[in-house]
Amino acid sequence: MGEYVQDKYRQREKRRKRVRKKIFGTGNRPRLSIYKSNRYLYLQLIDDEEGRTLLFLSSSGAPYKKGNCAKSLGIARKMGKDLAEQAKKKKIEQMVLDRGPYQYHGRLEYLAEAIRKQGIKI
Repeated sequence: MGEYVQDKYRQREKRRKRVRKKIFGTGNRPRLSIYKSNRYLYLQLIDDEEGRTLLFLSSSGAPYKKGNCAKSLGIARKMGKDLAEQAKKKKIEQMVLDRGPYQYHGRLEYLAEAIRKQGIKI
């Protein structure tokens, strides 16, 4: 790998660690971890005290593939709404947003706003 690419990955890792060290999820207020690949969006609600995943959602699943691009803002909104509904079924009313190395912008912003509209505190 070139020096530029290595530096890019080092900077991303530094951002991820800087954000992550300030965030901790519990059973009552789990951590919403977000991973964006080039094609899909992956969401996890994690209880860091017990070290287990409470809920997982991926845009590669069937409900999100019907004619839409998996990278679209509409898919992010739909995923936010679905995640909030599933979290309410598990009696989760608030969560901590772990944005990782990503800016609060675009798909991430639409996702968080959709979750908030469903009445979940982030």
